[in-house]
Amino acid sequence: MKIFAVGMNYRQHNKELQNTLLTTGPMSETAADPVIFLKADSSLLKDHKPFFIPDFMGRIDYEAEVVVRICRLGKAIPERFACRYYDALTVGIDFTARDMQKRLSAAGWPWDVSKGFDGAAVIGDWIPKEELPAVNGLHFRLDINGKTVQRGDTADMIHSVARLIAWISQYYTLKTGDLLYTGTPAGIGPVSVGDRLEGYLENKKVLEFNCK
Repeated sequence: MKIFAVGMNYRQHNKELQNTLLTTGPMSETAADPVIFLKADSSLLKDHKPFFIPDFMGRIDYEAEVVVRICRLGKAIPERFACRYYDALTVGIDFTARDMQKRLSAAGWPWDVSKGFDGAAVIGDWIPKEELPAVNGLHFRLDINGKTVQRGDTADMIHSVARLIAWISQYYTLKTGDLLYTGTPAGIGPVSVGDRLEGYLENKKVLEFNCK
């Protein structure tokens, strides 16, 4: 199983990180390739199990995202056929060791460890895509301790789910069970011991767990 994730896929999130995509040239929002990274399979945290904060890594930020489940083998998939390659969606958390990521990025080093550590890919309960509205207009949110901290609409993504599947499959063969974290909207922040996180997809709770 592979866990793909997409960075900087919502404009407002780019701005809050002060790392917006350029508006002209080869990295324009219309021309830029997606920012793709992978998480280790051991980073997957499911079944509403608690997340144990690795405090030795510094600040750990939550990033709520719509997650897509790949359901068949595919390579070099045309964008128009991408909908055939996933069967369910949910909300997940892409945990990020922010201090470490900034330090590694500043040094020009890979920052995989800041995204792929154990428990850094939380996954909620799956909803079959047939039970949801169009994938390009899904609403989701994250509540922490009963307060909404993030709201997102997949219509605001720079790269659509179909575009992501087509692009990734040029380089990686997609297999049944692979996961795709599609990017986070604005509103990220740190988690603390005792926090309770709840994720909703189209107002249906699909994710809940505690931080310890």
